[in-house]
Amino acid sequence: MRMLTPLALLLALLAPALPAQNFTDLQPSPQQTAWQDLEFGVILHFSTNTFLDREWGDGTASPSVFNPTQFDPGQWMKAIKASGARYVVLVAKHHDGFCLWPTAQTGYSIKASPFQNGKGDIVRDVALAARANGLLFGIYLSPWDRHDPRYQDPAAYDAYYNAELSELAQNYGQLVEFWLDGAGSEGRTYNFPRIIETLRTFQPNTIVFADTGLFEYGDARWAGDESGKIDYENWNVIDRHGFLRWRPVEVDTPLRKFHWFWHPHDEASLKSVDELLDSYENSVGRGGQWMLGVAPDSRGLIPDSDAVRLSELGAAIHARYAHNLAAEHLPTGDNIARALDNEPDTFWSAPPGAHSAILELNLPRPITFDRAVTMEWLPAGQNVLAYRIEAWQHGKWVTLAAAQAIGHKKIDRFPPVTAQRVRLNILSAAHEPRIREFQLYSTR
Repeated sequence: MRMLTPLALLLALLAPALPAQNFTDLQPSPQQTAWQDLEFGVILHFSTNTFLDREWGDGTASPSVFNPTQFDPGQWMKAIKASGARYVVLVAKHHDGFCLWPTAQTGYSIKASPFQNGKGDIVRDVALAARANGLLFGIYLSPWDRHDPRYQDPAAYDAYYNAELSELAQNYGQLVEFWLDGAGSEGRTYNFPRIIETLRTFQPNTIVFADTGLFEYGDARWAGDESGKIDYENWNVIDRHGFLRWRPVEVDTPLRKFHWFWHPHDEASLKSVDELLDSYENSVGRGGQWMLGVAPDSRGLIPDSDAVRLSELGAAIHARYAHNLAAEHLPTGDNIARALDNEPDTFWSAPPGAHSAILELNLPRPITFDRAVTMEWLPAGQNVLAYRIEAWQHGKWVTLAAAQAIGHKKIDRFPPVTAQRVRLNILSAAHEPRIREFQLYSTR
């Protein structure tokens, strides 16, 4: 008989204490669920590119070009607030290396510009304006830097980057989100553990957005492209080499097609309200976070057409989802009522140990609807594995929509149907399902 080595014996003894991870056993942190509840944010691009008709700066632009003469972040925030967004992320430094705050780490910053005689601080003013308008504030600090010569020396640049991050993390209040964008960094390895240590020292609750490949360092993940849509069943838990993490997805897309920065004579690129609504319903409506790119112009204002479109977007979302027809349900038990009460802190629960369940809604009269909104109670994990939305018609249950994942929020769309009885039929669940909200809407 072969004898176990001391190491093998130790591992064998420890094995029962290290159970295998299961996707449906993982749960989000309180910070992650609070962030997912925000649903809709805006990322702001504003730098030397704005004044040079560029998307990708090469780090050679003179700071002298940066001089918005009507800079008004309050106007930005009023336009963003009208869209329905709940937070903003400012690009404090893009890939060109130009810094929008008076950093002590480089001369290539707003200090060297004519804006406010070199005394301005865009990060400070945008943060203050966001909070004054009830919006949370976050930052994007590009790891890629096409200007600073220290970039050629990884150790020196890591020290530089972390010093900048330390300034931003300490001096601008609580940050809701920190973007780690790897664009342009092919072949480069950053000291990500140190970056996260620096951030967490001063901002323990900030959600870190990163590419899925930065598995260990992010709290949220990229959708994979900038289309503004999730085209797959969206599970919050992802796997990297056998390790599982709760990593909700954020879907970024610009307000103007293919453009993150403002460009002159570019009106044709502005997305229509219908295009934006479709993006919203295929991002927030597929359990994701929607990050819409908005760009101030060379005056330092959100262009009039963009501000109007943001207001139209907010009005359209409100018109479509303000009146929950399910709230008019007939009297029912307390458990079902918790899924119909428009109250995000309550939820319906299937019986303990159940792996399938039905949540039925009875209305006082037939209604016509073409949208169903379903939300899982995610503090207990994402448990629904298959479900159908069904309506009682002509003496039988008719399927209106069917899918696998629900997650934070699922908007199911279908042709208009008139019914008095509607149900969420959960066909399969890993653990007893819990439904935060089940809602019906008419968009006609």
